[in-house]
Amino acid sequence: MSTIPFSALRGSCSHQSLRGFTLIELMVSMVVGLLVLLAVTTLFVNVNRNNSEFNKTSILIENGRFAVQLLESDLIHAGFWGGHIPDFDNLTETTVPTSAAVGGSVPSYIPDPCLAYSVANWDTEYRTNLLGIAVQAYDAASVCSPLLPDILANTDVLVLRHANTCVPGETNCEANIAGNLYFQKSNCNDDPPTDASPYIFNTAGHTLHDRDCTTVAAVRKFISNIYYIRDYAATSGDGIPTLMRAEFDLTGGTLAHQTAVPLIEGIEGFRVELGIDSFSKTGAGVNYAAAIAWLDETNKTTPINRGDGATDGAFVRCTTATPCTAAQLTDVVAVKLYVLARALAPTQGYTDTKTYNLGSTALGPFNDQFKRHIFSTTVRLHNISGRRETP
Repeated sequence: MSTIPFSALRGSCSHQSLRGFTLIELMVSMVVGLLVLLAVTTLFVNVNRNNSEFNKTSILIENGRFAVQLLESDLIHAGFWGGHIPDFDNLTETTVPTSAAVGGSVPSYIPDPCLAYSVANWDTEYRTNLLGIAVQAYDAASVCSPLLPDILANTDVLVLRHANTCVPGETNCEANIAGNLYFQKSNCNDDPPTDASPYIFNTAGHTLHDRDCTTVAAVRKFISNIYYIRDYAATSGDGIPTLMRAEFDLTGGTLAHQTAVPLIEGIEGFRVELGIDSFSKTGAGVNYAAAIAWLDETNKTTPINRGDGATDGAFVRCTTATPCTAAQLTDVVAVKLYVLARALAPTQGYTDTKTYNLGSTALGPFNDQFKRHIFSTTVRLHNISGRRETP
């Protein structure tokens, strides 16, 4: 057997040198890595910032829409009294409507919306005025200061009234609570009438009858809501304007508007304008000091001296300087709402230099870092305007 010498094997092995990165290559790699990291970080920051702004905007829009929807859903029912129509608006009446001051149905003065209930305070005239005036509006400086604390300056207050749309005992309707304030309308048309009065608006003694003049008619809870803007949300000084509502209810044996509760944060501007029904279809002015005069007396069409349910002229804003009159509020058939929603958090690098037109008034520029958006709607008061419509 032949063998290969060790020296021959050793000579056949070639040496290969092993080497790492040079300093320049290492520096280039580090720079490239840093550039990639910077790009990824920048992308992450931009995406995070965009998501944050998107969330702010979404909340702003959602709050504004929700505020308008909530106000609109309540306003639609204003002036609903379970089918009762005040005599001055009842086109079947042939007598002359008279003032509530002398036992009639025409509102004689603007009722204090914040008056706590008592038999003495809520006399017949006051209750009649409540039924005849379903909507009231004020600027922030002129209403219910003890009841509505911390009202945001330069905003409005909206008061609306109606009977509950459901009857106690129905599904999802509050049960009848002893001592609460209820409205009951008589539907009995017997001659002579079984019921001595057309309605009862009180805390007890609801004994009027339904159409069969035997069954006791349904009672409906009295609803009175006051909406306004508070200058903070949870803690005084937090700077988040908030839509508030004070509800009339029974608490601790007292019937009154209760402490307002927060509804929607970020509502910074609130304007209320009222559409007044001042003229009939013929162009004649509304006149409750006379019986209804008909353009066509035979067919009883087109009242000459009553409203037609439509808004006449520009919408009116009630202020301390120019308050609305009882006559104007009696003929409100539509309400125009303006809501200015503000983001809950500022946007860095943004300055709000816009002017926001809320009907007859304007707000801004605020020159801060909060984004804002206006929402508006016009609500027709069907329970008032509808009963005035004629061929």
